[in-house]
Amino acid sequence: MGWCAARPRLLLLALVLLPRRPCLGADSEKAPGIPTDKLLVITVATKETDGFHRFMQSAKYFNYTVKVLGQGEDWRGGDGINSIGGGQKVRLMKEVMEHYADQEDLVVLFTECFDVIFAGGPEEVLKKFQKSNHKVVFAADGILWPDKRLADKYPIVHIGKRYLNSGGFIGYAPYINRIVQEWNLQDNDDDQLFYTKIYVNPLKREAINITLDHKCKIFQTLNGAVDEVVLKFENGKARAKNVFYETLPVAINGNGPTKILLNYFGNYVPNAWTQDKGCTLCELDTIDLSAVNVHPNVTIGVFIEQPTPFLPRFLNLLLTLDYPKEALKLFIHNKEVYHEKDIKIFFDKAKHEISTIKIVGPEENLSQAEARNMGMDFCRQDKNCDYYFSVDADVVLTNPRTLKILIEQNRKIIAPLVTRHGKLWSNFWGALSPDGYYARSEDYVDIVQGNRVGIWNVPYMANVYLIKGKTLRSEMNERNYFVRDKLDPDMALCRNAREMTLQREKDSPTPETFQMLSPPKGVFMYISNRHEFGRLLSTANYNTSHYNNDLWQIFENPVPCPDVFWFPIFSEKACDELVEEMEHYGQWSGGKHHDSRISGGYENVPTDDIHMKQIDLENVWLHFIREFIAPVTLKVFAGYYTKGFALLNFVVKYSPDRQRSLRPHHDASTFTINIALNNVGEDFQGGGCKFLRYNCSIESPRKGWSFMHPGRLTHLHEGLPVKNGTRYIAVSFIDP
Repeated sequence: MGWCAARPRLLLLALVLLPRRPCLGADSEKAPGIPTDKLLVITVATKETDGFHRFMQSAKYFNYTVKVLGQGEDWRGGDGINSIGGGQKVRLMKEVMEHYADQEDLVVLFTECFDVIFAGGPEEVLKKFQKSNHKVVFAADGILWPDKRLADKYPIVHIGKRYLNSGGFIGYAPYINRIVQEWNLQDNDDDQLFYTKIYVNPLKREAINITLDHKCKIFQTLNGAVDEVVLKFENGKARAKNVFYETLPVAINGNGPTKILLNYFGNYVPNAWTQDKGCTLCELDTIDLSAVNVHPNVTIGVFIEQPTPFLPRFLNLLLTLDYPKEALKLFIHNKEVYHEKDIKIFFDKAKHEISTIKIVGPEENLSQAEARNMGMDFCRQDKNCDYYFSVDADVVLTNPRTLKILIEQNRKIIAPLVTRHGKLWSNFWGALSPDGYYARSEDYVDIVQGNRVGIWNVPYMANVYLIKGKTLRSEMNERNYFVRDKLDPDMALCRNAREMTLQREKDSPTPETFQMLSPPKGVFMYISNRHEFGRLLSTANYNTSHYNNDLWQIFENPVPCPDVFWFPIFSEKACDELVEEMEHYGQWSGGKHHDSRISGGYENVPTDDIHMKQIDLENVWLHFIREFIAPVTLKVFAGYYTKGFALLNFVVKYSPDRQRSLRPHHDASTFTINIALNNVGEDFQGGGCKFLRYNCSIESPRKGWSFMHPGRLTHLHEGLPVKNGTRYIAVSFIDP
């Protein structure tokens, strides 16, 4: 009896000690992994758009094997506006899967490509698929589409997304073949409805062994899940993480109205930009203009749409661009009668350097949109126009290589980052609000302030940008790009470029209709902050009632570099007479260290100069500082009261054959003034001042204008090389 009572316990112990035998057909933690060469990615692309190239780039990064269907075919999968569609993709899958029907060990992953990015590799996706213990896994969605009447037929899901999304699925080839062989509809019938009806049929679902990726372990659809997904940096990598389910999806699908969010993720994933390496794709597909014999032809579109300060300087900067003038054409639209005199002076000068200049004046009474359409079409209709460079008059391009830098980046549309000094106002938006206006992306401030440097795919840009001529003659061949609904011209351009359709969705069953029905063909727009390009002026309070209106801009547009204030102080005549007086005296120091004019007889950072004291102008100059410079100091350096005294006041002469530059140094002053006495571009080329701590340069100082900056500690600076000609500046070290 005792033995019998103990027997069940002994049997139980024996069962525990026996080695486990996996059940036939069951998945096991120790089951061998699927080799990565047994994974085939299939997608459909009738055209190679920017989105397609981004998808293929992410696939190449992870070494996926990709088969592209439909190349060269016309898209017949629905018009994308008024109807459902997408059946062409199923028909193409049906045709190709017949070739893989008997390959039981082959895993096929189907995905969209125009709005998908891979965030993980084949080994990861196969491991997650194997753990699902199903033969086919479809992407899951929180939105039911296109037939909401099927909601009750879906299995109940307690945690995760309930509805099928046909934008991505993975499974063994024979089982996927069984599904697609049921297709007997038309190309413009709906693919998602077809797959949905198979899934909600319990007999078919169980027979084929289909499930959904409820927790987004493999597929992440962004529509309806914007708040679930965040960018995550970890172990030197960038991933999109679903924080609701704590998963790292492998394929990110920007379905529906989430294209802009996908573009944001695409700036980082997969490892396009990391905290350790920065931008890893910035050199991808670039070109080198130094290696070409003939530069591309560029049409520059200039737009003066409101009274704008410093317009003569803006126009002159166009002529100082480091680009062959024979490869340039100019289109200028001037809406303001006030600026006609400036345009005439510029034209008389520029016509000797640029062969084709088209000017459209205020008498034409064009709207801003009409003028911008005309300028863009000026390039579009010219088969020899390789690039269209649009520049508004409130853009100050201080980098003469701007045009070359943008061309070498080799993007269809790209803009240089320019900002208003001291503000976060720039010429791009990192995100859009639901109504299509400004929203701040997570990385906007870091991009504007230069904490993250690279090439950024953005939804909106304005003021200054470069577009390829062949893009204008292909994807953007519609002439009326700057008109759409009641949008401002710049917003209309960007929306038309993004969406590539001049019609709006009508009576669409859901917001995601556009994505589901036709491949999006939008052109990506990029902003570059890899270089310092310049800044934006404020034109809102520009008053044209004075004779010299730019004199009133010291507060509206004050600072070219941090704590460097720039303001007009001398007339043309005053500059000329001071230079003439110094040249008449003629005893330039030669830029030697030994200098008997100063205490101690040794100058650590010498310049080729003449002191005011040498021509008996010292007292006059000190009076000038007290009367005209000191009041400015009170405005810009609040709380500091200057003595208005300077021991060193002098005029410096820079030229290539004597002294062409000045090494980095601090000034022996509390603050310094530096007044330009002649014109860059006319009297000399090159020159300027660079503040090393801020990586900021003033390369085109305007004649008669002074800039003022702290002398000691914070503003280490150098004189930039003069390439030819002679440059003169007047300098005072104030309050030594």
